[in-house]
Amino acid sequence: MRSILPVLTVLAIIVAIWQLAVAPMNIRTALDMAERGGAVVEPEGGRARLEVSSWRLMIDNPEHVAAGYSLDRPRLPTPAQVGEELWKGTGKMIERGRAWSKRSLIYHGWITLQSTLWGFALGTTLGLLGAVAIVYSRVVDMSLMPWAIISQTIPIVALAPMIIVLSGQLGIEDRIVPKAIISAYLCYFPVLVGMVKGLRSPGAHQLDLLHTYSATGLQGFLKLRVPASLPYLFTSLKIGIAAALVGTIVGELPTGAISGLGARILIGDQFGTPLAIWAALFAAAILAGVLVTLIDITQRIVLRSMGMQT
Repeated sequence: MRSILPVLTVLAIIVAIWQLAVAPMNIRTALDMAERGGAVVEPEGGRARLEVSSWRLMIDNPEHVAAGYSLDRPRLPTPAQVGEELWKGTGKMIERGRAWSKRSLIYHGWITLQSTLWGFALGTTLGLLGAVAIVYSRVVDMSLMPWAIISQTIPIVALAPMIIVLSGQLGIEDRIVPKAIISAYLCYFPVLVGMVKGLRSPGAHQLDLLHTYSATGLQGFLKLRVPASLPYLFTSLKIGIAAALVGTIVGELPTGAISGLGARILIGDQFGTPLAIWAALFAAAILAGVLVTLIDITQRIVLRSMGMQT
């Protein structure tokens, strides 16, 4: 309860701020609809209202404020509207036996999850190999690490279309591959940095002790550096899996795909359905939370089995 209560408190504050923000965000749309229905609003005309602040419109038209909480296509939906839309795409689909329908967020979440896991595996592998090379080779450290840092300055929204076009030119028809590459691009850097820090965490006295026992380089790696790096590694993996999910969603946007959470966000934007966009965003957030939680559980099990405090 001591860990859950702070989380619920922060969540309640976020929901309260969100609920309060709905009125000023939707007041203009509500007044436009009321005026079309014949109601008297102040000031008259949409252009005239553009020059008035949202707060002033709410003060002058208090009877129309509540309408902003029940719009079909709001600029900012309420938490209840998003929850209802999310339930339609998940719970109701399960009840109807259509969990794998193309209208189900479960189906689209699974499509996104596949590319995320492939990208996470690829990015983690590259990060681990790069970290080992950097720690054991000064030449690699001086050459690879600066490029790894520079690579993160390239905006992923600019890089993603290039990767997709290049994959098409190479004859790669599987859409999972370019999304996995984009996902790995965002994932490998936190794993690389965290693992380098972890492998270098043993102190000089610990390394000297291994030399005293005539331990080989491999024994020192397996018995000292790897165990010492695990807390750093798991922390990096939590960041990496979230970054991998973001990379997959970004990779789905310019592909013209019709499946995946990124595709649902894009389709919702094209057809002007904000509730579909918000539901897909929350589905992605829930998916990220589940993945990070699984890694956290794995971390606790592994570190406790090794006698480390978590």
